[in-house]
Amino acid sequence: MKKIILIEDETSVVSFIKKGLQENGYEISVAFDGRTGVQLVQANDFDLVILDIMLPEMNGLDVCKEIRKTNQSVPILFLTALGTSENIVLGLESGGDDYLVKPFKFIELVARVKSLLRRSNNNGPQEIAEPEPDNEHVFQFSDLIVNDYTKKVTRAGEDISLTSTEYKLLLYFLNNPEKVISRAEILDAVWGVNYELGTNVVDVYVNYLRKKLDSQDDNKLIHTVIGMGYVLKKT
Repeated sequence: MKKIILIEDETSVVSFIKKGLQENGYEISVAFDGRTGVQLVQANDFDLVILDIMLPEMNGLDVCKEIRKTNQSVPILFLTALGTSENIVLGLESGGDDYLVKPFKFIELVARVKSLLRRSNNNGPQEIAEPEPDNEHVFQFSDLIVNDYTKKVTRAGEDISLTSTEYKLLLYFLNNPEKVISRAEILDAVWGVNYELGTNVVDVYVNYLRKKLDSQDDNKLIHTVIGMGYVLKKT
C-alpha cells in the first residue's frame, strides 16, 4: 500500500481527499500546517507528498524547499488556488513535480497521483553491478554535452547547473534532435500529464533553459517554430 502525506489546512479539503484516496487503496497521513508536514516527511518514508501552498506556520513553497534538502526523490504534488503560470512555475522551481489548481475534480487528482507514483517507480534505484561506460550515457549536440549517468551538463567546456525539470526538458530535446516538438508533446513527456494548453509553463521553462544554454547569440540551439512548438537544431 502506497503511503501518501497530505499537507493541507482546510478541513473540508482534507476530508474529501483523504476519504477518496483511502477508497482507492492508499494509506493517508495528514498535517494541518507546514512545519508539522516537514517534520513528518523527514521522520517517515512516504511515497508521495500532496502539498497546499497557502499554509500556516510555513508556506508550501518553503515546505517543499525544506523537504528537498534531505529528500530529492519523493514526488511532490502541489495543490494551489493560485493558478497563474507564474505561481505554478514558482512551485515547480521550488522542487515540486506537478501541480493541480483548485478547485479540481477528484478523478484528475487520482490521475496525477498515479502518474507521479508510476514515474517514481520507474526512476527508483536499480541494482547495478558496475557503472556502464560513460559514452553510453553521453549525449552530444554541437558543443553541448550531457552525461546522463553523472547528470553533468557542459557547453563549450563550461559547466551548466540545471534544475531537475530543466534537465528533463533538455534530455527530451536531445532525444529528439532536429524534430519540431509541440507544447503538448513536451508537457506529456516532461511532466507526465496533459496540462491545460492555455498555460505557458512550457514557454517559461524553455526560456529558462535558453538563458542557461544559449549565452552566444550567434550559436543558439533551441529555436521557436511559430505556431508549432520548438526544435533543437544548430544555427
